[in-house]
Amino acid sequence: MSLRSRLLDTFKKALPKLSDTEKEALESGTVGWDAELMSGRPDWSQLFKYEKAELSAEEQAFLDGPCEKLCAILDNWEIQKENDLPEAAWKIIKDEGFLGLEIPKEYGGKGFSSKAHSAVVMKLASRSITAAVTVMVPNSLGPAELIHEYGTQQQKDYYLPRLANGQEIPCFALTGPDAGSDAGGLPDVGVVCKNEKGELGIKLNWEKRYITLGPIATLIGLAFKLEDPDNLLGKDKKDMGITVALVPRETPGVEIGERHMPMDLPFHNGPNKGHDVFIPLDNIIGGPERAGQGWRMLMESLAVGRSLSLPALSTAAAQLSTYASGAYSRTRRQFGTAISNFEGIEEPLARMGGLTYMMNAAREATLQMVDNGERPAIPSAILKYHLTEGMRTIVNDAMDIHGGKAISNGPNNLFSTLYKGVPVAITVEGANIMTRNLIIFGQGAVRAHPYVLKELAAAEEPDEKKSFRKLTGTLAAHVFNGVKSFAKSIVYGISGGRLSKVPKGVDKETKKYYRQINRLSASFNLVADTSLAVLGGGLKKMERTSARMGDVYSNMYLASTVLWYYEKQGRPKEDLPLVHWACQRCLNNAENALDDTLKNYPKKSVGMMLRPIVFPTGKHTAKPSDKLDRQVADIVRNPSELRDRLTKAIYKPGAGNQNDPLAKLEEAFRQSIATEPLEKKLSRAQRDGKFESANTRNQVLDNAKNAGVITEEEFATLKKADAIRREVIAVDSFPQAQPAGAEKKPEPAAPPKPPKGPKAA
Repeated sequence: MSLRSRLLDTFKKALPKLSDTEKEALESGTVGWDAELMSGRPDWSQLFKYEKAELSAEEQAFLDGPCEKLCAILDNWEIQKENDLPEAAWKIIKDEGFLGLEIPKEYGGKGFSSKAHSAVVMKLASRSITAAVTVMVPNSLGPAELIHEYGTQQQKDYYLPRLANGQEIPCFALTGPDAGSDAGGLPDVGVVCKNEKGELGIKLNWEKRYITLGPIATLIGLAFKLEDPDNLLGKDKKDMGITVALVPRETPGVEIGERHMPMDLPFHNGPNKGHDVFIPLDNIIGGPERAGQGWRMLMESLAVGRSLSLPALSTAAAQLSTYASGAYSRTRRQFGTAISNFEGIEEPLARMGGLTYMMNAAREATLQMVDNGERPAIPSAILKYHLTEGMRTIVNDAMDIHGGKAISNGPNNLFSTLYKGVPVAITVEGANIMTRNLIIFGQGAVRAHPYVLKELAAAEEPDEKKSFRKLTGTLAAHVFNGVKSFAKSIVYGISGGRLSKVPKGVDKETKKYYRQINRLSASFNLVADTSLAVLGGGLKKMERTSARMGDVYSNMYLASTVLWYYEKQGRPKEDLPLVHWACQRCLNNAENALDDTLKNYPKKSVGMMLRPIVFPTGKHTAKPSDKLDRQVADIVRNPSELRDRLTKAIYKPGAGNQNDPLAKLEEAFRQSIATEPLEKKLSRAQRDGKFESANTRNQVLDNAKNAGVITEEEFATLKKADAIRREVIAVDSFPQAQPAGAEKKPEPAAPPKPPKGPKAA
């Protein structure tokens, strides 16, 4: 064996071994800003080239018209009781085109942008998770998107108009009992064969579960492994690979209609299966020539879909929780003051406000990538994990602030369905544990790295001479980049990033954050390269290392989108507390994750060697201070244009709608603030003994009025504020039903009969 062959063989052994499905996943998306962060020398112009797009007049009209109309008739409590959306809501969803938001107009759809799609889902999700899921699934990963992108013209002409107007209800069947996170291990099989009529087609056998809209679907998009044992397709390949086909509900052998109850949320979700189901070859999405291309199609669609639906739902939940909790904490009084004044409440309010700003910034930035024609696979995974986890944190904080009111279900509970929706969002579209531990860095280190994918391609080049030439050239550039990252890590580490370049024209208040991201990017690149070289293919199994590196990567991305969002909004100065809070939290998380990576490095000596290079003078970031927390909490607990803008995407019922719990809460919030000067006046007078104290609020007000401390008008104002405050803090309660098997109360005993008088003589 020649020296060249030995070197090639050694290098190939060091490279991570990738399965066909992993290769397809890596090649499915595009790279952009995520590659810059991975490179160790981010070019900020690659992020700021994206403009913050606005909705078109038509998109805004849909949001202000049909979307508002649908939200207005959605009653979460009634939906829970009926276990479905009302008939009127289904009619609006179908008639107004909610199921075809991104289907092109020539096929009867709306032809909306991804930004508009996200805005619709957000508004619906702030009102009803059931409605949001019902709308978002057909518009995200599902038959419509796959047909539009990969289908034959005949499939597009027939199915897209029917999907757009709700004549067909779609579902997409991928997950089964034995193939969840390991979707590449599908046991469901389709065999190319001829039926009894001699027609060429596919005989399918499958079992799926957790299929959203499955119980009511009329059209199943089915993922399965295709086999051609008799070479009927003429490709001399028995195992064709994962394939996606369309299966109408009424096809003989299909079993569908049963229902799961995910956390008792009443969106339709259920299992389906098929036994010896025969479909024509033309039912493959894209026709027979697309046989075996299903996994690539799915990964390309998922790279977009994960950027849209769940980030929109999560951000809507964050905005609603922040909006309502700020109002409730100012309305609810304990110990003679609004609970928003307590530092124990201030801390979660700040967390809610800062995270909500960060989540919306990340959502907006990534949507611009999608609307620019990109398929941001790694950013979409970052959003899926971190925004659903942000939802979990914020909804939990809201539950804590609202206390017993939030845990008692009923028509006035704003959070019960949000709380139950959290684990659903965490679980679907790639469970969060898998996304964090395997995908973000696991795929990013290969797909977004400037050299690794090229090295893998060079190693697979069949011509040894060409392979060696390509590999040595790429490897040389890789090593040179590593040397630069090594030098930058030390220099930036000593200077705190001060010697790194900052984009021209950005706000001077935020320059330090650009420098910190530059510093972290250089160190991240150095540790990633070292890990690929030292750990090689074994890195795939070291999930905690991968997860921590993913946290570094993710938090750099999230902080950078906050900076982008702030600049693209025109740098409103009032936003700075939110910008500072979000950036400081993200960068501190990133730095701590990098430190944890090195402290727990699988090869301890390597971690010890890298640590003084990455942190030559220690750490340079800190989490948000108490003072900054207070500033962000003030934004959440005070009415302002900024508070409205922070929660702009949610449905806000009009002030006249006093039967709506959110409208009542907002009115109570406004009245509580308006009466605060009177409350202080009352408190001072009571402390100074100007009127007789009392145990009840009503008696206190009566005594203050009688003593002349407050006027009749002020008395009436306080009574009105008390009434709506009392209504808002009231907890739903219901008549007690007689429990089954309970002993019945005995009938009351009949009164004793009076003694008989003496007999008449």
